[in-house]
Amino acid sequence: MTSIGFILIIFSAICHATWNYTTKKIKSNTTFIWLFSAISSVIYLPFVLTLLFVYKINFQFFFIFFITGSAALHSAYFILLNKGYRSGNLSVIYPLARGTGPLFSTVIAIVFLKESASPAAIVAILLIISGIVSITGNPALILNSSKDNSLIYAFLCGLTIASYTIFDKIAVSTLMLPPILLDWLVNLGRVLLLTPYALRRRDQLKGLMLYHKKEVLTVAALSPLSYILVLTAMVSTPVYYVAPIRELSILIGTFFGVRFLSEDLTTIKLMGICLMVIGIITLSLA
Repeated sequence: MTSIGFILIIFSAICHATWNYTTKKIKSNTTFIWLFSAISSVIYLPFVLTLLFVYKINFQFFFIFFITGSAALHSAYFILLNKGYRSGNLSVIYPLARGTGPLFSTVIAIVFLKESASPAAIVAILLIISGIVSITGNPALILNSSKDNSLIYAFLCGLTIASYTIFDKIAVSTLMLPPILLDWLVNLGRVLLLTPYALRRRDQLKGLMLYHKKEVLTVAALSPLSYILVLTAMVSTPVYYVAPIRELSILIGTFFGVRFLSEDLTTIKLMGICLMVIGIITLSLA
């Protein structure tokens, strides 16, 4: 993989961990999702208009399928993530949600997209996934919904991540949709899907803008940027490289949870972080 692709994914990880920390800190809800998505649509509109003006983009009818599907999956992802954060720690829910995604993404990419992985890449991916499982603590709790529903939501997040990663990989690398345009359209689709919900909760919208304007703007700017960078990297980088390396955000998110939210850093979490670092380095050199 190229150094530019690697840098894009690393910077994306920083942005992603930051907006997740912000979301967890204020205990956001679906109204918050609609609000930051709407503001994101406005923030990135000038870039989209410039792109449409400079480049001639040949829209095809079947683009609608990928955009609509991705918008629905992204909406489900944000809703599930918020539900997980309401009762779970950032240093547990974030790693589990982000960590299960590469497992499914890699399997789908190799089986259905016919991408090949070198032995070193496979070893690296296994190391990263092992580290992710260690960070979550006891993965058996996922199956025990009476013990902790937040882990169920996190696991379902991983499924949505894997699904929209494949959708968007095809959109940017096969259909040649520009990453910024794709993300903006998906974001706009999310706004439209959640508008009926948000309109019934105008008081919540006013409260968010009054007391959490900084947080709303932070997520509105960084959430699209983190994924636009990933989509840009995926234009020339296989999914089995992009999906695991972007999980560096787990290390950052775990640090934020421990440092700023007073969450515990257990020995098993520390072991997981070490496994992930080794895996990421191995993957970057594969």
